[in-house]
Amino acid sequence: MIRLIIIVLLVVSFLILSIPILMVEWLIGKFAPHARDISSLRIIQFIFKLIMLLTGSKVTVIGEEHVPKDQAVLYIGNHRSYFDIVLTYARCPGLTGYVAKDSMKKIPLLSTWMERLYCLFLDRKNIKEGMKMILKGIEQIKGGISMCIFPEGTRNKDPEGPMLPFKEGSFKMAEKTGCPIIPMAITNTADIFENHIPWIRPANIILEYGEPIYVKELSKEDKKFLGAYTQRAIQTMLDGHSTML
Repeated sequence: MIRLIIIVLLVVSFLILSIPILMVEWLIGKFAPHARDISSLRIIQFIFKLIMLLTGSKVTVIGEEHVPKDQAVLYIGNHRSYFDIVLTYARCPGLTGYVAKDSMKKIPLLSTWMERLYCLFLDRKNIKEGMKMILKGIEQIKGGISMCIFPEGTRNKDPEGPMLPFKEGSFKMAEKTGCPIIPMAITNTADIFENHIPWIRPANIILEYGEPIYVKELSKEDKKFLGAYTQRAIQTMLDGHSTML
């Protein structure tokens, strides 16, 4: 329980104390928008790295050399824990927006930081708004901002079960921009918190980045079911993690 209390206090304290930081960042953005964006990215990455440190978890990272440093990408990962976001965002080499459920917009200050960091909010019940979100993601990738999506649509709460089917719509961001898809296989993050709520406990975490997937290089059939193709690539990596734990 002590780890949970410390992490909650850290997050709440940061959000409150970040009010003047947001004001300074706003002023910087008036003259140097890119410098403001990088500053915001590094600030949140520092906080996320600190959170992961406080969990006491051991993180093994594989294949990070597959992530391009000079262009925007579409990150696609499996999703079992809130810590998937903390873990992966802390390692993004450049500006990256995450797709989040629209209920996150109701959280003061947190939603402000998310919008500052180019996150997009998805209303799963509104198809029209969903299309607008995809178009905005396409626009951001074309502007050099990577996007990250967990296309199962929600956290998979079955620790032993297979991944939920990937929703194909979000892959339009890669289809329409030609950006590489970076598959991410994440193992054991639910062991930090979700598997034994309310305790936060150290876990052995594996984060593996697969080789980039370029839509234009795929067969017609694989292009048609791009979500399923990417999911198979992630599952192959997850299967290999079982021998590493």
